[in-house]
Amino acid sequence: MTKAFVSGCAGPTLTSSEIDFFQQEDPWGLILFARNIETPEQVRILTSAFREAVGRSDAPILVDQEGGRVQRLKPPHWPKYPAPKAYGDLYDRDDAAGQRVAWLAGRLIADDLYQVGITVDCLPCLDVRFPETVDAIGDRAISQDPEVVAILGKAMAEGALAGGVLPVIKHIPGHGRARVDSHLELPRVNAAISSLESVDFRPFKALSHVSLGMTAHIVYEGIDPNTAGTQSAKVIQEIIRGEIGFDGCLMSDDISMKALGGSFEDRSGKIIEAGCDIVLHCNGDMDEMIAVAKVVPELSGEARRRCETALSGFQVPDPEFDRLAAFDEFHSLTGWQGV
Repeated sequence: MTKAFVSGCAGPTLTSSEIDFFQQEDPWGLILFARNIETPEQVRILTSAFREAVGRSDAPILVDQEGGRVQRLKPPHWPKYPAPKAYGDLYDRDDAAGQRVAWLAGRLIADDLYQVGITVDCLPCLDVRFPETVDAIGDRAISQDPEVVAILGKAMAEGALAGGVLPVIKHIPGHGRARVDSHLELPRVNAAISSLESVDFRPFKALSHVSLGMTAHIVYEGIDPNTAGTQSAKVIQEIIRGEIGFDGCLMSDDISMKALGGSFEDRSGKIIEAGCDIVLHCNGDMDEMIAVAKVVPELSGEARRRCETALSGFQVPDPEFDRLAAFDEFHSLTGWQGV
């Protein structure tokens, strides 16, 4: 029975111990990083090997492929894309061009992923940018205007879907006010809930229909001053499920980030108890993977329903999609030299 976690793996091919682990523990999905990616054919073999190990041809395989600094599939085998802020900057000059380019970015990235068996992309980043936004988010944030974030985030998500890849809205309910990097320490946001509602939550509300979302490892002092959002029942139940209205599959951000403390059993247990559907563990460390698998439950009830609903949203890409024409249009609208 499939368990409520997504796992990483250590390298470009699955080891025998990883295959045994995946066969025994059956994680819902696999997430890939640069260490796992060499060539298109190698990635196709890796994604097939994972699905064979878990015995599910539709097992989701995830990646963070946003463009800019966060791009796991890189040249020379894959194009380089600009950071999402570029689409927001274009929108400020020409709103129609900005929307079109955001859609094209989602569609072209999805085409790259679909060809190698990757079916979930952890974009769009719906965090609103502030003057104090930590560089770990930085130009990954589309705009300082929540309405623009929502409009262009929706375009990117729709482009990804059209290309046969499921998008993930992140980092819900908002990472933009963080002043420190949650990969390294736990950020604390002291904004009043009224301010969060009027700015940070708005893009997530606008895209609350998207079937996959990822939490933020942030303490929102106006909501729950003692617990990171990923592990806070108040943040998840009252804000994400309630105020924002997100009823999709909710996964944690990577639990190996230093924002969270305690053992991996403790981290995972608190995440599930708070109401996340899926625990995300990324670094491929086998001892940590075993600890996560020991604690997370089998998918059942509402969590299983949400995961199944998400996977039912896959679309078959239009076979008539003209990739070269799309690249030409993308280039002409952006002037981007990286593709």
